[in-house]
Amino acid sequence: MTVREQYTPGPANMAKVQKDGEKWTLVLVKELRHSPEKVWQALTDPAQLREWAPFDADASLGTVGTTVKLTTVGAPTPHVTETTVTRADAPRALEYNWGGFEMRWELEGSGGGTRLTLWTNIDRRFISMGAAGWQICFDVLDRFLAGQPIGRMVGPEALKFGGWQRLNAEYAKQFGK
Repeated sequence: MTVREQYTPGPANMAKVQKDGEKWTLVLVKELRHSPEKVWQALTDPAQLREWAPFDADASLGTVGTTVKLTTVGAPTPHVTETTVTRADAPRALEYNWGGFEMRWELEGSGGGTRLTLWTNIDRRFISMGAAGWQICFDVLDRFLAGQPIGRMVGPEALKFGGWQRLNAEYAKQFGK
């Protein structure tokens, strides 16, 4: 049995939702055992993003004003978003837009590791799916940074994964959607 086959995501306790008028924001927090500098590289370096993120980047996201093409992985038709990095305060904060959704990452040193927080606006209909997907991405990121990669699980591949289905159902129950 491979390491990937042994992977089972934890309980659906990583995400919460904020509502401001008609705008919904998904907030995910993950405690990582790695330094903010190491996590920052994984959030900004195209080669590292390919290991865990639901998109590929054609350039580094680490510099304000940089224009980057983000390609959604596993989309039925190619979905490429051109974005400009609006905040890159290494290794603390990163902001850009992906497919019309604001992405705000904060990294906070915590007990020798990093508390990673993601805020992203999301369509109300996809909150539980997004929460489940990002939780798996964060788990894959943690293993990648620990030198125990299990490979990116996103898009249609993630939907077939039993752990994603369970998380989606748990988050749907939590969020009433």
